[in-house]
Amino acid sequence: HSKSDAKIFFHSCGAVRKLVPDLIDAGVDILNPVQVNAADMDSAQLKKDFGKDICFWGGGIDTQSAFDESHTPDEVRADVRKRIEDFMPGGGFIFNTIHNIQGNVPPENIMAMWETLQEYGVYHK
Repeated sequence: HSKSDAKIFFHSCGAVRKLVPDLIDAGVDILNPVQVNAADMDSAQLKKDFGKDICFWGGGIDTQSAFDESHTPDEVRADVRKRIEDFMPGGGFIFNTIHNIQGNVPPENIMAMWETLQEYGVYHK
């Protein structure tokens, strides 16, 4: 950071909560994907503990257990809204899915994610 204004983006899937303090100390600015379904990766607790020191890029919808055809659009909306409410206050959240959207996700669920993001995921100046 002393040599550049560049932001350091670190990609690591899974249960990485125990590593986050070390990542911050090493100068990491952005953590991606924020796999909220992994052990000890609760979105509200991550934001509370580290939200002032690192940006969370991802975690907006759990693509493995809240998005596929076994979930209704209302369930998708609830998951997206929870993640927005957990991660967004105070800044430092870039909404994105945890991982790529898979082929078993109905278009209605994708639209439910998008519509919820448009309704609740806007920072106001």
